[in-house]
Amino acid sequence: MGWYHLFMLNNPILRFLVFWGVNTLSLWVADELFDGIAFETPQSLFVAGLMLGVVNTFLKPMLVVLTLPLSILTLGLFVLVINALMLLLVAWLVPGFIVAGFWAGFGVAIFVSVFSFILSSLVGFNKVRVRHIE
Repeated sequence: MGWYHLFMLNNPILRFLVFWGVNTLSLWVADELFDGIAFETPQSLFVAGLMLGVVNTFLKPMLVVLTLPLSILTLGLFVLVINALMLLLVAWLVPGFIVAGFWAGFGVAIFVSVFSFILSSLVGFNKVRVRHIE
């Protein structure tokens, strides 16, 4: 592991900025690819990227736990519904961020999740680390 990864992993401000950038870039690419979402201003895009990170950090884990039986029953597919609801919540909270409806949000949420995962992996934040403690 290089100095870059050690520095990034140990600096919470830089980690926050990178995740915010990943969310914002994912939403911008989704806006370019899908007709179901739109941003009226660049500011609404940046605020939506920030808010998506906040709701995914604090609200989504609680919803996943509360709906765990439903997620197990649907073999995890209900988590996709939760992702869409998080995106719709952000659109409701952020002026200038428009999602055309649930199904548009569902498709965009799948894209944003996959694209964000790929970007985070490229940056080096999704690597599994196994350490032997003696």
